[in-house]
Amino acid sequence: MIIHVVKEGDSLYEIGKEYNVNYKQIAIDNEIPIDQDLVVGQTLVIIFNRNNNKYVNIKVNGYTFPNINRDLLNDVLPYLTYLSIFSYHVNYDGSLNLIDDNELISLAKKYKVSPTMVITNIGSGGRFDSDLAGNILNNEEVQNELIKNIIDMMITKGYTGLNIDFEYIYPEAKNAYINFLLKVKNEIEKNNYILSVALAPKTSDNQVGILYEAHDYEKIGSIADYVIIMTYEWGYSGGPARAVAPINLVENVIAYAVTRIPPSKILMGIPNYGYNWTLPYIQGNLAKSISNYDAVILALNNNRRINYDTKAETPYFNYIDQEGVEHEVWFEDARSILAKLDLVLRYNLSGVSHWTIDRKFPQNYLVLKSLFNIIKE
Repeated sequence: MIIHVVKEGDSLYEIGKEYNVNYKQIAIDNEIPIDQDLVVGQTLVIIFNRNNNKYVNIKVNGYTFPNINRDLLNDVLPYLTYLSIFSYHVNYDGSLNLIDDNELISLAKKYKVSPTMVITNIGSGGRFDSDLAGNILNNEEVQNELIKNIIDMMITKGYTGLNIDFEYIYPEAKNAYINFLLKVKNEIEKNNYILSVALAPKTSDNQVGILYEAHDYEKIGSIADYVIIMTYEWGYSGGPARAVAPINLVENVIAYAVTRIPPSKILMGIPNYGYNWTLPYIQGNLAKSISNYDAVILALNNNRRINYDTKAETPYFNYIDQEGVEHEVWFEDARSILAKLDLVLRYNLSGVSHWTIDRKFPQNYLVLKSLFNIIKE
C-alpha cells in the first residue's frame, strides 16, 4: 500500500501506469468516478498486494447513529470489532430513552461485530447535562434503577457490551462517578458483558476544566475492560479554524494515557469529519461539519489546491464562495489517518475508535486494512 499525493497534471491513467496498477481499480478502491478530475494535493491509496499478511491485531470501534445509511453500514462492518450505537439517554428517574436499534444489532452480529449499547447524560436540550449526571451519581436509588434498566435492555436487545459516555461531570462528583462505574462493572460482568468508558483527552492528572476533572484515567482504566479516548475536537464548530485532531496534540494525550492505563485497554479516537469555517473568525459563528469525502469534492468544485500541515498532519484548503466570503476547511485524508495509526503502533495501543462511521470515507479503511488484522469477538 502506498499513498499517492496528486500533483499538477496527474490523471488516474498516468498514476496507474506509474505504479503498474489498473487505473480503474484505483478509482474503485477510492470510490471516485473514473472520469472525475483530480485535485492537486488530493490523496489516493494505491494497493499492490491485496492478500498481504498483516502484522498487528487491533480492535476497532465505530460509533454510529441509528439512522445510518444501511449500505454504508454494510460496507464498514467488516472493519469493526465493536459497533457502538449512539445513544440511550439516561433520565433523572433512572429510566432510558428508547432508540430504534434492532436492525443495527442484527447486522452487527451478521458480520461478527459486537453490538455495544451506549448510555449518555444528554439531557432534554440535546447537550451533555451536568445536573443530570450529578443526579444519577449522587442518588443510589436512581443508580440501582438505571443499572437494572440497562441490564434488562441489554438482555432484551441482544447487546454484548456497554459503553458509558458521561461528559461534563461536576468535579466534585469524581469519586461518585468511580463508584458508579464499579457498581455497573460488578453487575454487567455477571452476564459476561464488556464495559467501555469514553474519556476526555487529558494530558495530566490535574487538568483543569469540567470536561476533564471527573475523568480519572488511572481509576477508570482499572475498572473498564477498555477505554475510548476522545482525541478530537481541538478544532471545533465554535472555535477558530484549525485541525480537528492535530497529531502533535493527539500524541501528547496518548503519551500521558499510557502512563495511567495499560495500552492494551486503550482505543484512540479518530474523527471521521472536518469543519468548514467562514473567515475572518468571529466568535459565535459556527463552522459547518463536512465529510472528508465531500471536502475533496468541495476543493475540486472551487478549483482549489489541497495543502497539508506537516505539524498537525492534517490537510486543509481555502476558497471563496459565490458571495465573496472566504472559507477555510480542515479535514482528514489517507496521510492523516496513516499518521494516527502510526501512534497505535508506536504506543502499542489496543486499537482505534471512529467518531462516527456514518459518513463515507473509503480511504480510512483502505489504510486500516493494509496495516492491521481486525479482531472479531
